[in-house]
Amino acid sequence: MAVGIFDSGLGGLTVLQAAEARLPEVPFVYLADSAHAPYGVRTADDIFDLTCTAVTRLFEAGCNLVILACNTASAAALRRMQESWVPADKRVLGVFVPLIEALTERQWGDNSPPREVDVKHVALFATPATVASRAFQRELAFRAIGVDVEAQACGGVVDAIEDGDMILAEALVRSHVEALQRKMPEPDAAILGCTHYPLMQTSFQNALGENVRVFSQASLVADSLADYLDRHPDMRGTGARDFLTTGDPRRVSDRATQFLRRQITFQSA
Repeated sequence: MAVGIFDSGLGGLTVLQAAEARLPEVPFVYLADSAHAPYGVRTADDIFDLTCTAVTRLFEAGCNLVILACNTASAAALRRMQESWVPADKRVLGVFVPLIEALTERQWGDNSPPREVDVKHVALFATPATVASRAFQRELAFRAIGVDVEAQACGGVVDAIEDGDMILAEALVRSHVEALQRKMPEPDAAILGCTHYPLMQTSFQNALGENVRVFSQASLVADSLADYLDRHPDMRGTGARDFLTTGDPRRVSDRATQFLRRQITFQSA
């Protein structure tokens, strides 16, 4: 048994890398649904069906706990999965929780009424599907009041990163930041709402300016996972590490190796 990490592509490797550093004794199985990436332009029903298929594969690999290291899947499918699909002996967690915890400085189990927090103007950079779901705004509203969220759908960034074209990705980041600043000139904080975006964090920070606090997910998710496993040690797992993809294993392995700058070898899912 291992802990599963799922993403539509390679962005979740940023979460995997942080989780491995934080929890070196825990085995992880990573699944990239490369054949159907990107999810960010798909319908909610399509995302739900694809995510359930991928998570089922991780369950079959012996993972009782699966992290959706994909904001689009977390936004469009997670709540529906948890309410009507996930078996009683399994757990599927998303990546919004650690972000909201960090932004509002309150624990997820804190069910007190929403209150004012330090940040007032938040820029959200995410895929079109994540933006359309309004999941981040909905979850934030349960815990904070008086926070203005301006969302920017960052079309093309994931594709450029997956293709290894970082020059194009950087140009797109600048363009999307400029588009957001026309709507919200001076955000207090920025949320990188896609697990691909930590690779572009410096570009986002430079475009936004040094006074904007940028929240990136990888380390936040890793810390949250460590806390969860401390409270649920039966989910820690003892299986072997593996990398699975629905796409071409050789091509995905090459991209992943470039992505993490260490040798990664994927197998067919």
